[in-house]
Amino acid sequence: MLTEVTATRYIEPLRTGGSVPGVVEADDLGTYVLKFTGSAQGRKALVAEVIVGELARELGLRVPELVLADFDPAIAAGEPHQEVRDLLDASAGLNLGMDYLSGGADLTPELAEVFPVDAAEAGRVVWLDALTVNVDRTVHSSNLMVWPTSGTVPPRVWLIDHGAALVFHHRWGASTPEKAYDFRHHALGHYAPDVRAADAELAPKVTEELLREVVGRVPEDWLTCEAGLDTPDEVRAAYVEYLLARARASRQWLPTGFPTREELAAENAARAERTRRGRPDWLKRVPDLHGKPPAEQDWSVHLG
Repeated sequence: MLTEVTATRYIEPLRTGGSVPGVVEADDLGTYVLKFTGSAQGRKALVAEVIVGELARELGLRVPELVLADFDPAIAAGEPHQEVRDLLDASAGLNLGMDYLSGGADLTPELAEVFPVDAAEAGRVVWLDALTVNVDRTVHSSNLMVWPTSGTVPPRVWLIDHGAALVFHHRWGASTPEKAYDFRHHALGHYAPDVRAADAELAPKVTEELLREVVGRVPEDWLTCEAGLDTPDEVRAAYVEYLLARARASRQWLPTGFPTREELAAENAARAERTRRGRPDWLKRVPDLHGKPPAEQDWSVHLG
């Protein structure tokens, strides 16, 4: 099971995502990004965070430590924003904490231009996302962090935010384990990910025993019993069955054919041109400030 801690201090909300997680300190002296059961995404997002995050860790990928954090809304009584307070009040009890990577940098398209990720590591990340149907690791929202960004330890890519994965559990039976998804615009696609090598390495490791162990780390209260799945044990078994079948069918969904940086740039330029042409004449004369290239940055400062 995951380690359990108690949140002792609420520091601030994070508004970079739709779920509005919060940064907290806990009684183990750790600092965590807390994802709340009361968020609009619901508890299935937390189930996905646990299953995908812990599976990634077992397969050798870097994921910040996950903990179960008991949260009392009283420690955040000073939060000034009503919508955030409503979220916190609805999240009393057990929530999911992720180790806070202090000083980490998001792997943005600009940073990706200069930060090296080898084809083998990129392939393993893409393979995991394809296995778990994670549709939220794109060039526009990588959900990857580079950490540490200072000191003598070389920076590495860390996987975060898996709440949008396991899309099949929102409608059990609507898709088959063999179904392929479009991963052409994966955040690591332009690193020439070696997904075939990743498949040969990782698919045999996704065993029924491993999946049962990982799914067993999800708190029972977060599992949703629904039509055909009447008990928490049946829900756990459904996750194991689907992911095991998907791992065994990997050759049918293995993503290939990723665009290069140049092809991505051409696609983005064509998309921007189509958008411009679709504007009314008066709007075409308004400068597109968002289309300006980002300022040049010396990422060596951030990456030590």
